[in-house]
Amino acid sequence: MILLAFLFLLASLPAGSVRLRYPPKAAISSPVFGPRQVHGVLGGSVVVKCFYPPTPVNRHDRKYWCRQVGARCATKVSSVYVDPAYQGRISLSDHPEAENFQINISALALSDAGTYQCGVGVNGRGLSHTVVLSVAEAPPVPEAAELFYVKLHSTWTVSCSFGKDTADQRRYLCKKEEEGCRDIINSHKEIDPDFTGRALLTFEEPPGSFRVTMTQMDWEDRGLYYCGVGEYGKNEKMKELDVFVYEDKNFPKLKTTVTGKNGSSATFECLYDPLQKSSSRIWCKWRIQGCDKIIDNAGYVKEGYEGRVAMFENPGNKTVTIVLNQLQTRDQGFYWCMSNELKEQQSSTELKVVKGEPALTGDKEVDAQAGSRVNLTCSYPCKYYSLEKYWCRWNESGCAVLPAQDLGLPGPGTSCATSTRTVVLSFDPVQKEDAGWYWCGVKQNRVLGETMAVELRVSEGDRDSKHSPELLDVDSSHDSGAAPLGGSHSGAEVRKGAVPESSDENRGSNTVALVLGPLAGLILLAVTAFAIVKYRQLKRSDLVSVGSYRTNISMSDFENVRDLSACNSAKEIQETPVGGDEFITTTDTQQSAVDTTKAKRSSKEDAELTYSSFLATSESIAQGGSVGDSAVLDVSPPQDRL
Repeated sequence: MILLAFLFLLASLPAGSVRLRYPPKAAISSPVFGPRQVHGVLGGSVVVKCFYPPTPVNRHDRKYWCRQVGARCATKVSSVYVDPAYQGRISLSDHPEAENFQINISALALSDAGTYQCGVGVNGRGLSHTVVLSVAEAPPVPEAAELFYVKLHSTWTVSCSFGKDTADQRRYLCKKEEEGCRDIINSHKEIDPDFTGRALLTFEEPPGSFRVTMTQMDWEDRGLYYCGVGEYGKNEKMKELDVFVYEDKNFPKLKTTVTGKNGSSATFECLYDPLQKSSSRIWCKWRIQGCDKIIDNAGYVKEGYEGRVAMFENPGNKTVTIVLNQLQTRDQGFYWCMSNELKEQQSSTELKVVKGEPALTGDKEVDAQAGSRVNLTCSYPCKYYSLEKYWCRWNESGCAVLPAQDLGLPGPGTSCATSTRTVVLSFDPVQKEDAGWYWCGVKQNRVLGETMAVELRVSEGDRDSKHSPELLDVDSSHDSGAAPLGGSHSGAEVRKGAVPESSDENRGSNTVALVLGPLAGLILLAVTAFAIVKYRQLKRSDLVSVGSYRTNISMSDFENVRDLSACNSAKEIQETPVGGDEFITTTDTQQSAVDTTKAKRSSKEDAELTYSSFLATSESIAQGGSVGDSAVLDVSPPQDRL
């Protein structure tokens, strides 16, 4: 019952999954491969090619060709032996670099027809392949199938040509199965769903020729194929292809699927051998008929992919890494690594773009003006803390690493603040030639990880534009103390787009301002003081009667006059010369005026003296004079004048 359930489970699994887990027994026990049948003509010759895994043991081990008779296999030729009956008409040559050895038989006789084995090591030990040799008395003889010895997970390529007259006909590749020949791919852009992204048909020269490439070869891909024109079985214009898949444990296995988040990046690996300088390296996006080239090692980058894709060679492990940035949903599909050499190392990878937030974040488009300071920032999550971070400048041939500052934590810690997980690339100042694409990325042990592409656009300052309100605001900041009047400003302080004035104009305008400003203030102050003095003098003159000058005079009036004189003297001391004649000032102070008011005024002598002084002052006022134009009035007592 358990066995039945297990068999039902296997039957329910996809055929490909079962074959992947359980490869054919023959593929494990008999890695030697050769033709199924060889056709010869009487008196002619045949060449039998047998393949074997090029391991160090197999390279130096014995190769043989034997004829099967019952349960035993009699050696006819080997690396060190030739059957006397075949002396002079049979030979064996080993070609380890081509992973095969060849048996050449000439002067064929009808008795040579039979079943043979080609193998490595000891006869009948498993490392052998069975070949049926047929000998016809006269031509023609059937064309033998073309053999292909393909490594597991590698690429198989076949070229077929049927003449110029077939250039307009349908071309196809099909696989022989019990019910017929299963269409794999054809020139009418039809492909079997199981081979989507894996098989590619391209046209070649001369007209009528085409090539089929199939990647990710697996155990189930071994078998008989036919390439031809028209429809299979309806004409003879087809070619038999015998494909054998074997496992080479030294052959690297690449990822068949890569998943990337929308807006993030994806990394692909190609098995190119960088030691072969003549080899072209091409990375393209698969189409049913043809492959759209995106980038190659000669500096070509397809329009629309500038700044998004880069190719990096890794001589250490003989691979090339391709990084595609700023992923979008339309980027989904199959991508191929192709080369004009080592075609078995061509590979394909399916890219799937899923929703999600990229791990590396920052502004992906930065606009700046030449001469300003610009920082390109790249923030990374805590899981990338131990990885190497870098900034590089992208170009068609790679990405040159630039010095950058990592604002990461000083050492392992339990906290991981967002502000410290940033890699900064600074330009101080940024120049016009700095414009371009820059990549921020992480890597570990030289293996490239996620990247983020940033486009930096640098424009020149608008030097011909008129002053805008924004620029006037900057100029007004000088008045508020942002910069000294008449001082110069550094280029970093000048607003973008502003036209700086010349230094001579600055000095001239500042000098005029220093002279005219205080002068205008002093003139205004002098005019104001003069008006006040005139007003008070006119007011006092209204109190004096020329005809009877004693009528309205009293001792208190004298005291007011003395007080007024003292006040005017104090004001005159504070005046400042403004060119030309100077104001004449007195040395009397307010304290002397106070002492005068304290003096005795009861004596007649003091009264007369005071009255005389008043008359002199009144006469001066009546004549339109001022205190500043006449002698200074001294109302101090006689003892003070001594």
